[in-house]
Amino acid sequence: MKIPFTKMHGLGNNYIYIDGFQFEIKEDKIPEVSKEISNVNTGIGSDGLIMVLPSKIADVRMRIFNKDGSEAMNCGNGLRSVAKFAFEHGYVQSTEFQIEAKSGVVNATVQLNNDETVDSITIDMGPPILEREKIPMKTEQGNPHERVIAESFEVEGEEYSATAVSMGNPHIIFYVEDIEKAPIHAIGPLVTDDSRFPEGVNVEFVQVINEREIIFRVWERGSGITQACGTGACAAVVSSVLNGYVNKGQEVTVHLDGGDLWISWLDNGHVLMRGPAVTVAEGVFWS
Repeated sequence: MKIPFTKMHGLGNNYIYIDGFQFEIKEDKIPEVSKEISNVNTGIGSDGLIMVLPSKIADVRMRIFNKDGSEAMNCGNGLRSVAKFAFEHGYVQSTEFQIEAKSGVVNATVQLNNDETVDSITIDMGPPILEREKIPMKTEQGNPHERVIAESFEVEGEEYSATAVSMGNPHIIFYVEDIEKAPIHAIGPLVTDDSRFPEGVNVEFVQVINEREIIFRVWERGSGITQACGTGACAAVVSSVLNGYVNKGQEVTVHLDGGDLWISWLDNGHVLMRGPAVTVAEGVFWS
């Protein structure tokens, strides 16, 4: 099977994009194609596969598949790339439009260069989900409706302070004094599959620089360490507000391995994410 593709990245978080307006992959074949195409040795190499599709409830729809073939609920960097892809391919004409993801519909706004290509994208990610049972995160004690803020969390006999946030997909945030010493390799793969998270979880480590600036690293469920995670950056800013490190309503610069995002948790409860998306290559993949 010959599959036309576009490779794009948001701050190094790279996916293979398939134009579902023009090309169809059978439903039962998508997970295997995602694994094949993501393989750095025998495929193209990526963090996963994203299908750009028509939508019945929005202007465009995206489906995200991790490199292990599992389907994800949401992807902030993917949303920005889909916005760029949809606008530059003429599937939307307005600079403001809606994108449907598995987690729901979000609003996108593209900022253009002089040649009408997309320079940066702002996504209204909507309000964060903070109730334990909706993240979802199990509890043996306490109220399932409570928020998980600076809660004791044991991993391999070590105690950590954890805050949990969902941005349509679940995240757990740990704070460290030095991001270079964050135990991402040691506890990332353990926590992402921890039984306390029935749907798995993305694991973030955050170093707070000041009230407008944080450093962020991530272990993503289904993909492992990635250069960036847009929903994770949003969750990290929400968590930092809840823990009193940054102020609600202010734009916070999040330094990720792949570059910077600008995140605001607005007073109206919505989270805005602003950042770039880049087209890397186009071609045909033989599956």
